[in-house]
Amino acid sequence: MPGRPAKVIVDPAVPGDVAALLREHRKTLLRVQSGWTPPSKRHLPMAGPVAGRVLRVAAATTALAAAVYGLALFLAERYTPFVVIMTGSALLMVALLLRPRPDAEVERRQAVEREVYEAAHRYEGRYVVRERLDEPARALMCRAQTAIDQVMQSSVHAEGLLDDARNGVMLPAQEWEIARLLAKLSALRAEHQEVVAEGVTPEVAAVAEPLAHALDSSQRAVLARVEALERYAGHVADAERAYRARNQIERLSAKLPRYEELLAESGADGAAVPELSRLSDDADRLEQALRDSVSSAHEAFRHLNG
Repeated sequence: MPGRPAKVIVDPAVPGDVAALLREHRKTLLRVQSGWTPPSKRHLPMAGPVAGRVLRVAAATTALAAAVYGLALFLAERYTPFVVIMTGSALLMVALLLRPRPDAEVERRQAVEREVYEAAHRYEGRYVVRERLDEPARALMCRAQTAIDQVMQSSVHAEGLLDDARNGVMLPAQEWEIARLLAKLSALRAEHQEVVAEGVTPEVAAVAEPLAHALDSSQRAVLARVEALERYAGHVADAERAYRARNQIERLSAKLPRYEELLAESGADGAAVPELSRLSDDADRLEQALRDSVSSAHEAFRHLNG
C-alpha cells in the first residue's frame, strides 16, 4: 500500500480494476458526488475538431509542397538545400503523425469520465473519498492508514515473519470498515450540527442530547479500532528494530576473523578479542528479542481480528 495516505478508500470486495479507476480519479468522484453528470457523446464541441482538421490538412499540404520542392532541388543537383528541405519535410510529417488529435483527446477524457461516473453509481456506498470526512474523522483515518503502512512496508512483513497472507486480507478490510464508519459518522454529525445550529427548544434538546451521545459513542468505538491497529503496528515496529539489529550484528560477526587477524598482525592488545567475540552473544540475544517481538505481534493481530 505505497503512496499513502490514500485519498479514496475502496471496499476490498470491489473488483481491482474498478477500485484502481476510482482511486485514480478522485476529483471526478467529488464532482459526481456533487451532482455532476458527464456530457453525452453527441454533445462534443465541434469548433475544436474542425480547427484541428484544418490545421492537419494545412500541415500535410505544406509538407507535401516541401517534398516536391526538395525533389526539384535534387534534380538540379543542389544537394545541400535538398537535404535541409527534405529533413524539414520529414520532421513536419512525423510531428503531424505523432501529434494527438484534439478531438480524440476530448473523446478519451470524456470516455474516462463516463466510465468513472458509471462506476461511481454502480458501486455507490462502497468507496469513501477523504474530502467527505470531517476533520475528526479525517484525523482518525490518517492514523489508521499510517499504522497499516507501518505493518505492510516493514521488512518483517516482507520476509514472511508475520502472517503476511492474513495481513493482506485483514488490514485492507479493517481500513475499509473504519472508512465506512467514519463516513457515516461524518454525515450524521454534519446533519446533527445543522439542526442544533438553528437553535432548539428544550423539547428538541432532550431528543438531540442522546443522539449526540450516540455520535460520541460511535466515535469512541472507531477510535478503539484505530488504537488496536496502532498497537499491532507498535509490536511490528519492535520486531522490525530487532530484525534490523540482528542483521547488523550478523554482518559484523561475519567480519570478526578479519578484525582478529588485524589485531594479531598489528601486535595490538589481545584483550580486545574477547570483546569482539561477544558479538555472537549479542546476535543470540537479538534473535530471541526478534522471536519475542514477532510473537507479541501475532498476539496483537489475533486481538485485532477478534
